[in-house]
Amino acid sequence: MVDVLPPPVGPTADRPLPPAEFAAIYARVPRLTVEVVVTTPTGVVLTRRSIEPCRGRWHIPGGTVHFGELLPDAVRRVARAELGVEVDVLGMIGYIEYPSLHRGGYPGWPVGVAFEAAVLTGRLAAAEQADEIGTFRRVPDGTIPEQAAFLERWWGGPSTT
Repeated sequence: MVDVLPPPVGPTADRPLPPAEFAAIYARVPRLTVEVVVTTPTGVVLTRRSIEPCRGRWHIPGGTVHFGELLPDAVRRVARAELGVEVDVLGMIGYIEYPSLHRGGYPGWPVGVAFEAAVLTGRLAAAEQADEIGTFRRVPDGTIPEQAAFLERWWGGPSTT
């Protein structure tokens, strides 16, 4: 899912815009994100968000692609930051758009490129943006709607816990 990045103090190599300008631009254009679908023998890893947007909902870990960052590198960065693991990026599996976020007042239009990944090293753990982590073979109640629909298609049909 789309993360709300803490605003950098000033421009950096991977974030060349000042925070106010970054926010103003992404309030008017699509924001490219990666969605990290980590598969394990016990299911797909989801976390329950502890921050807005979508606080309290299950979601696929994800985040904004930084300027100049290759998509597989973004997947690995997000997996480290949100799950505490190093992953093998297995391949792109689709995309997710989030019209409900925009309709709900989110200042932007995130578009996520979803990648399947497998844990190489580390132990799965929820980071500061999540209060719970779990593995699922079916879409749990309370999943972000667009991600629930994506996972149902990916799994081959509607499924709930």
